[in-house]
Amino acid sequence: MASTKLMHTKDGRPFYKIVVSPERGKQYSTRFYPEPQWSEKTTQRQLAKYAADFENRCKNGEVQTRAERKEKARQEELERAKLKTFRDYALGVYMATKEQTLSENGRSSYQTYLDKHILPILGDYLITEITPAMLNKMLLDFQKKGYKHSSTIKLYNLLNGIFDMAFMDYSIQINPMQRVQRPKQPKDEKQVAESDKALTIEQLRYCLDCVSKESLQWQTYIVLCADTGCRRGELCGLQWQDIDFDKESVTINRTLNYTVDAGVYTGLPKNGEIRSIDIGSDTIALLRRLQRHQSSNSILTQWVFTQDESPEPMHPQSPTGFFKKFGNKYGIENFHPHLLRHTSASIAITNGADVASVSARLGHSDTAITLRMYTHANEESIRKAGDTVRNLLKKES
Repeated sequence: MASTKLMHTKDGRPFYKIVVSPERGKQYSTRFYPEPQWSEKTTQRQLAKYAADFENRCKNGEVQTRAERKEKARQEELERAKLKTFRDYALGVYMATKEQTLSENGRSSYQTYLDKHILPILGDYLITEITPAMLNKMLLDFQKKGYKHSSTIKLYNLLNGIFDMAFMDYSIQINPMQRVQRPKQPKDEKQVAESDKALTIEQLRYCLDCVSKESLQWQTYIVLCADTGCRRGELCGLQWQDIDFDKESVTINRTLNYTVDAGVYTGLPKNGEIRSIDIGSDTIALLRRLQRHQSSNSILTQWVFTQDESPEPMHPQSPTGFFKKFGNKYGIENFHPHLLRHTSASIAITNGADVASVSARLGHSDTAITLRMYTHANEESIRKAGDTVRNLLKKES
């Protein structure tokens, strides 16, 4: 039963305080202000009606105590504090976490994708507002701009990582990326990829013949690249102490990298493992000549490959520029450092080398990577597959 009490405000205006206690320990109150022109009878009738309605709302849970209102306001404030824009979460949580494990090169790549492709579109939305449709559209628009499929997949994986982390730490209740399909490679790009095969042994011999007309340093670099299948940055990071002239081997201890933020810096090889690779006597001879050349020109350096007539290491982006000019000069289409790495592995596998050994030589963490990237069928390997079957059949007959 509601109780009422006549009271007055500080300025003398009359009001009735209505108190309801539907449960022990809980008390709800409100005020009823009668109109000045009402008679006492009208006032009491309206007061009774208002009090009965207030009591019913209290019993139905439609009214909160002062303490409950304060707690609700506190919870709403906490929820507002949790709300983050995609930019806040991607930079303040995801990148801050990933930077603990990413290499500088990986961090720079992630940051570039965020700054250039993601934040301009999604940055100002609350992370809870982003829908699968928005993400699908962004990926489709990215593809339409002509980016390679590998770049689209990198964008997809980055988005997937961000939303997966947000889902796992309860920043979002539903992960929209669970309803976003992994982008498929366009048919026209598949045709281009299939035509981008490794060099044949004859084409590789032509490359090596051509490079013999270039400077000693680039002769050595290209021959060593073809011999070992090393990455661009691994060769740029070679020091003379890494070359064992007696055992004819080279140890990959480091890689030389470059990002806009960090500049040129050294790091561990890609999978973090140091590896030793045997090299041919012709490659060793070139390395000896290069070392003598540096000495005779008073270039006192620990680095195998240097900037022109300087003790400083070769910039890790220099090989890309040289390979492009070299390819144009000698009519070698799409010539770049990774093509020689690709070729070295493909020729080895095509001619009987086991995948595990090739994988170790390349510095892959998993043989599946080697198989996926380098065992592309070419005319020679297709012919050899047929010859194997035919020769076995001849033996049986």
